[in-house]
Parts: sequence; structure tokens; C-alpha cells
Amino acid sequence: MKEIKVGIIMGSISDLPVMKEAREILGSLGIESEVQIVSAHRTPEKMVEYAKSASKRGIKVIIAGAGGAAHLPGMTASMTTLPVIGVPIKSSNSVDGWDSILSILQMPNGIPVATVALNGAKNAGILAARIIGTTDESVEKRLSRYADEMKAKVEKSQNQID
Repeated sequence: MKEIKVGIIMGSISDLPVMKEAREILGSLGIESEVQIVSAHRTPEKMVEYAKSASKRGIKVIIAGAGGAAHLPGMTASMTTLPVIGVPIKSSNSVDGWDSILSILQMPNGIPVATVALNGAKNAGILAARIIGTTDESVEKRLSRYADEMKAKVEKSQNQID
């Protein structure tokens, strides 16, 4: 069994359509992940336990997605030394997503959260892979191949214009 290196957490099952993109890109890069519903507001004890135990369980990076007030990424980051990547999610009660973006982006000094674009879980997965790739050469090589594949797609699309 492969070691799970990335924890993907979200405040609600309604966030899954966005957050599944992180798991999919990580899987395509050969990185094992786990997905859990962990609400900063409705299950705070679970959030604390998850954040405090992640490193001991071999997790290297946490991706936390949240909509609305979006406290999950910051509160998780306050309880671990692991890198936390926040994914702001445009939820049903959102103010065009800006509430989520600013809640994750505007963290106080000492509690950093890397923040990707609104609904940007795929980029969060790629960023997590890049962090892991700094110490795992096989991941770095897969990321390089992924970049080459993107380049080839762009070049192929140019051929459709010519």
C-alpha cells in the first residue's frame, strides 16, 4: 500500500465537485491522497485532530477547500507546521466567492496559507505535487512530463489554426 502524502479536506460534501479535481491530478501524478469532510464550524474537534495528527500519519501537504467564511484552511494551518493550500470555493451562500478568497488569503502573520484561484482545486493539487517534488525525484519527473504534455497540447492547437 502506498503512503498517503496529501490530505484533502473540505467543509461540506457540496464542496466535492470542486475538490475532486485535486485528487484527480494528484492521482495522475502518482501521489496518494485522502479525502475527508472536516468542518471548522460544525466539527471543530475533528478539524483539530486532523490537523494535529496529519504529520504523524505521513501527510506532507494539506489542501483545504472552503466556501463562505472559509475558516477551514486558516484554522488547520494554525494547528500544524505542514504546508496548507487553501481553495476558496464559490458556495451557495457566497458573495461571488470573494468572501472565501479573502478569508483564506488574508491570514495574519505567522499562519501562512497558500491560496489558489476560486474553485482552483486542480492547481492546489499541482502545487502540492510541486512541494512533494522538492524531495521526491520521481514526482518531479512526472511533473516535468505533465508540463511537456501541456506544451504539446498548445503546439497541437496552433496547428489547427494554420
